[in-house]
Amino acid sequence: MRKLRKGDEVVAIAGKDKGKRGTIREMVDADGVIVEGLNRVRKHVRPNPAKGEQGGIIDKEMTLHISNVALFNPATQKADRVGIRILEDGKKVRFYKSNGEVVDA
Repeated sequence: MRKLRKGDEVVAIAGKDKGKRGTIREMVDADGVIVEGLNRVRKHVRPNPAKGEQGGIIDKEMTLHISNVALFNPATQKADRVGIRILEDGKKVRFYKSNGEVVDA
């Protein structure tokens, strides 16, 4: 079970966007995430007439390392660490380390 998932609201805890919040849009690989509104860069793109792509400068979101984001805890309004707990019925759930609340029931 992964500690962070697509759709989770996270806070950047390192880098140029430190302190900003966003939602995980995509899990790139084992340790990369793309977060809406974070790590935006201006990228120069060459035109490709075969694909019908126009060239120019585009804004896009690049990947962040998973260690540079933390799950946002709405109860404390801060970034929080996440643990995994096994319930009595054998189901695995994520919980916030600071207050023990279950993230997703």
